[in-house]
Amino acid sequence: MPAVSDYDGTLSLTFRELTAEMLRLGVLYEALGLGKGDKIAVCGSNCVNWALSFLSVVAYQGVVVSILPDFHPESVRALIRHSDAKLLIVSPKVWEGMKSSIPEGVKAVLSMKDFSLLAAAEAAVQESYDGWDSLYEKRCQGDFRPLEVSYSTDNLDELCLINYTAGTTSDPKGVMLTCGNISSNIQFGRDRIPLPGGCTVLSLLPLAHMFGLSFEFLYPLVSGAHVHFISRTPSVPRLLKIFADVKPYMVTSVPLIVEKIYKYTVAGKINRLGTRISRWIPGLGSFVRKKYRRQLLQAFGGRLEYLIVGGAALPEKTEGGLHFLRFPYTVGYGMTECGPLITYQDWHSFRMYSCGRVVDRMEIKTESPSPRRVPGEILVRGDNVMKGYYKNPSATKVVMTPDGWMRTGDMGIVDKKGNLFIVGCCKNMILGPSGQNIYPEEIEEKLNALPMVIESIVLQRQGRLIALVYPDYENSEVPLDELMEQHREKLNKALPYYSQIQKIELVSGEFEKTPKHNIRRYLYR
Repeated sequence: MPAVSDYDGTLSLTFRELTAEMLRLGVLYEALGLGKGDKIAVCGSNCVNWALSFLSVVAYQGVVVSILPDFHPESVRALIRHSDAKLLIVSPKVWEGMKSSIPEGVKAVLSMKDFSLLAAAEAAVQESYDGWDSLYEKRCQGDFRPLEVSYSTDNLDELCLINYTAGTTSDPKGVMLTCGNISSNIQFGRDRIPLPGGCTVLSLLPLAHMFGLSFEFLYPLVSGAHVHFISRTPSVPRLLKIFADVKPYMVTSVPLIVEKIYKYTVAGKINRLGTRISRWIPGLGSFVRKKYRRQLLQAFGGRLEYLIVGGAALPEKTEGGLHFLRFPYTVGYGMTECGPLITYQDWHSFRMYSCGRVVDRMEIKTESPSPRRVPGEILVRGDNVMKGYYKNPSATKVVMTPDGWMRTGDMGIVDKKGNLFIVGCCKNMILGPSGQNIYPEEIEEKLNALPMVIESIVLQRQGRLIALVYPDYENSEVPLDELMEQHREKLNKALPYYSQIQKIELVSGEFEKTPKHNIRRYLYR
């Protein structure tokens, strides 16, 4: 059965072929003198060979160092050096940006396109690479049979992955995840979100991020699903074409993509006056719901059973619309340091505007005098929690308590049924003039819902709250400065005095974002 495929048709492997290729690459690592625990950096866009690289390193009991291809070439080089990687598997585009010079400490550089040798630190490495095929054939003729394999199952505490993630408020840190951290996440998926063998899943999110790696690739793969890789997020019309072709059983996504599809397909129809009124008419409301629910399901390919959203909260209007349609969506909460899951709830019992309940093998609490009413920092403990930050004990000490709890940096409340509600990020929280806690995300959500506002950031400058707004320049029919001043006055009427906006400034382009579409706030302070 097919296991992994590039949507553009570049490469497709069955489970049998995938196994054989994993082992063939393992022979190469052996030929190059790599051993158990050695680090191999992987940097490139989503594709079959990215997935194959990851699996082959883990099967060999090496350590994967995953680096986003969107990083600046010099940042990629610095992270490779920091990770102590001995081998680099890289896409040709990233390699070209690195000026095709081998990073310090790396023995060899392999092309992610076809695993050809791009660079070698010394002649002996070139000789070892040249002997790869003959060594593989020799091994296959001896006691090594490619399809009779056995992998270690007693190494749950061993380091498996160093994930360099682009935080929105700080420089990247290397999150150390063990085999047990990742296995716990995959086991949760197998237990709580069962996938039928042979179903299709679309991998849209970067594999260098844990949400994409764990829940668009590893867990579907071990469930027997067929994973299709998209190298980059396409436009909405193109994405709808891909959905129609792949017909995914499950889609995991960040809010921005879901919002765009919802607006593109059914939002305008649902928001019409007649449709809004018909919701409350017995019988007619059910007809409207079923009609537009079918349309939205069809937009996702027609076979969707699960839409799982993570990375940030859904915009209130979008979630309200999905809830009205009784769409099979749910919003989870997690972070790279937990590989990534912290909370999740099946869509049948999901509480609107929440992030679900704590997952298996994990505990959660908030530092609050009244956890159900007063927001407090969210702390988590359990099998999903990372080993620490690579070569950064001071950063590890900041987030880990002596008794094993990890500080998430997010603020939330937990209701009596265990549902988590996020209210903001500790790092983003602004202290008001009289000590009030101001969560900019709450203000931004209201501001983004106003006409002609595409996205915004609320920050504090010289004691004043300022909103930076990227407006819809293309469709503007009125002076934007005047419109934004009207928005500011309207917005302030709905806000407490201490969180009212003093000024709105327009920006000329979209805000710079991480691959999870979180705005890099620290760039705009």
